[in-house]
Amino acid sequence: MRHFGHIAPEERQRLFHQEPSVFTADSPARVLATALGATLYSPATRPRLADDIVKQAERGVVSMVLCLEDSIDDAEVAGAEENLVRQFADLAGRADAGELPLLFVRVRFPEQIPDLVRRLGPSVRLLSGFVMPKFTEERGMPFLEALTGAETASGRRLFAMPVLESPELLYRESRVETLEGISRAVDKYRDRVLALRLGVTDFCSSYGLRRAPDMTAYDVQVVASVIADVVNMLGRADGTGFTVTGPVWEYFRVQERMFKPQLRRSPFLEGQAEELREALIEHAMDGLLREIALDQANGLQGKTCIHPSHVLPVHALSVVSHEEFSDAQDILRPERGGGGVLRSAYTNKMNEVKPHRAWAERTLLRAEVFGVANEDIGFVELLAAGLPE
Repeated sequence: MRHFGHIAPEERQRLFHQEPSVFTADSPARVLATALGATLYSPATRPRLADDIVKQAERGVVSMVLCLEDSIDDAEVAGAEENLVRQFADLAGRADAGELPLLFVRVRFPEQIPDLVRRLGPSVRLLSGFVMPKFTEERGMPFLEALTGAETASGRRLFAMPVLESPELLYRESRVETLEGISRAVDKYRDRVLALRLGVTDFCSSYGLRRAPDMTAYDVQVVASVIADVVNMLGRADGTGFTVTGPVWEYFRVQERMFKPQLRRSPFLEGQAEELREALIEHAMDGLLREIALDQANGLQGKTCIHPSHVLPVHALSVVSHEEFSDAQDILRPERGGGGVLRSAYTNKMNEVKPHRAWAERTLLRAEVFGVANEDIGFVELLAAGLPE
């Protein structure tokens, strides 16, 4: 699979200086963690789940979570498990299914992991891992132990994606201790932890809050402080950190807004791009685009998504610009190993070799999986090219 693989090769050549690379479910973990992109959640109760997965793959989705937890009623769990096993068997038997996304299952209890792996049988080859809710050291270790056992029993590499959403993590008096415990747990199973996911909806719930469509998670200060501390302790670039993904965006259409749209007109002035701008505003995408930019500025990669329309904006804003690529390459040139300061090839900034090295390494990894845009290509062109006709 590859990002933007659903658009025509000649269109990719027009858009990209360096096209996104091909990866598979067996690629190295560091590649997959970056390549997750917009991870689309779907209730495991959907009766045509196999068809949905194939359809979303054809539209550019490369990672999906099939949910047995909060998205379904407690009384539906047994039926959802049965449906999940049936739909995996359906997918495994399709000769024309094409390249499927990375598939994860969000479970409720550790015991579900070995049970589902056993029931999936040969179709477990389509499974990339499990999402573990309300993760703390105490609650999370049984999930990780269950994953390890299921992996051994199945012979299939399985990844964990813990969700950080518990009240203990949110509350100031217990946050540091909780983060230290989470750090111990995920470090012990470092090879199996693909990414840490933020459950911002649960954070807001603890205070009876819900952000409006013209507000980002970073405008809710009690939430923003948690994100900052998670990245501070678990997202470091010194080899001890993990990929931390952006929070879910809940909206996909807005009837009335209190504040002005947040999308500047200038990038949309040519051709029919103004129509694209109006469509993005109508469907609350201006707030989403702003939150994606703030995710990236705060050290998060990818995003949890609950609607297919959110996928393309996440991927378009994950493409490395030609300017970023140029800076990263300059910083990492072998002759720069001793450090120093140099002027950007774009002559608009200072590149300081040692302080910017970690950023440059992360940028080149993102360039590998999302590609590098041509000099004259911005996110508007990437959005427009990826939209269904």
